[in-house]
Amino acid sequence: MLQLQDYDYDLPPALIAQEPLEPRDASRLLVLSRRTGRVSHHLFRDLVDLLRPGDILVANNSRVIPARLYGHKAASGGQVELLLLERLASDRWRALAGGKKLGLGSEIVLHEADGQDSPITATIVTVLDGPQREVQFSQPLDDWLETLGHTPLPPYIHTALADGERYQTVYARPAGSAAAPTAGLHFTGDLLLALRDKGVLFETCTLHVGLDTFKPVSAAHIAEHTIHSEWASLSPDAARRINEAKLAGGRLVAVGTTSTRVLETAALRSAGIGGSLQTISQRDAAGETSNLCPWKPVAAFTGPTDLYIYPGYRYRAVDVMLTNFHLPKSSLLMMVAAFTGREQLLAAYQTAITEQYRFYSFGDAMLVSDS
Repeated sequence: MLQLQDYDYDLPPALIAQEPLEPRDASRLLVLSRRTGRVSHHLFRDLVDLLRPGDILVANNSRVIPARLYGHKAASGGQVELLLLERLASDRWRALAGGKKLGLGSEIVLHEADGQDSPITATIVTVLDGPQREVQFSQPLDDWLETLGHTPLPPYIHTALADGERYQTVYARPAGSAAAPTAGLHFTGDLLLALRDKGVLFETCTLHVGLDTFKPVSAAHIAEHTIHSEWASLSPDAARRINEAKLAGGRLVAVGTTSTRVLETAALRSAGIGGSLQTISQRDAAGETSNLCPWKPVAAFTGPTDLYIYPGYRYRAVDVMLTNFHLPKSSLLMMVAAFTGREQLLAAYQTAITEQYRFYSFGDAMLVSDS
């Protein structure tokens, strides 16, 4: 069985990027060949030279909401932190709750940005797994989030972000994510125009990043990890253009693990596989899906996906992956390992450490090429 410990590596803390580079496309780009294992070093703006006319980039256009809320328990004054994960209704959310004794019925007074009490309260109405709670707010949050909310930077970033837009992609549109799709943070408007001028196509999908960005894999055997579903969408027009580009000989380039998850879900849907996708990697490894051809067109869909990609999974849609460097023992690292092979990926990570690449959300990027 696949062991969690096999997806670990040692990272010097000094290599965890605390701030984004300016300009965005000044980040470094490690290029890894899936075929040969060869590694080369570039800048992110060199993507114009690394992609081909007819290739199609597909990026996640979800916008990060100011999802981190602070407050105190109405009864005791104890400090509380809420991280909004999923909008269930205008006044009800699923959230991660930080604080002591946040049981059923606990009432929380939310704070405004200056730390003063707001008129909004939150009540725990359902206790879910671990720190998850279903929270009922006294008023719909839509008009209050910008006043009450804070940018939900990952816990390994300790430097305050001066400009919240630097944790958004330049093409972010529909709001709904609790974390940024970070591979896309490197793009600038000028770079996208340069790619277009070369003949590289660009499409967007949507996946609202949720709990699994924050939840580490804890199962000793990675197949036993439970992935949580995230809301995703690929429009009929985008699906058609992606399939047309592939049939014309272009490569499908996924911008980040979130776009990868959408595209592979869309390919499985086109193959007639519906319902939960949690066990697809197991079925692939066991040969139970061997009737599927190597490439599948993508099908439009809207709804939750619980596709859990780890080694054993056979990619059906994505040809090239553009991604950041991920945390040890994370499901995202395993997703990339399924694309590259574990040994090849960890060797590339060791090269990146030796060459002093910057890691994680504000860090540098990797292009996993098929050439």
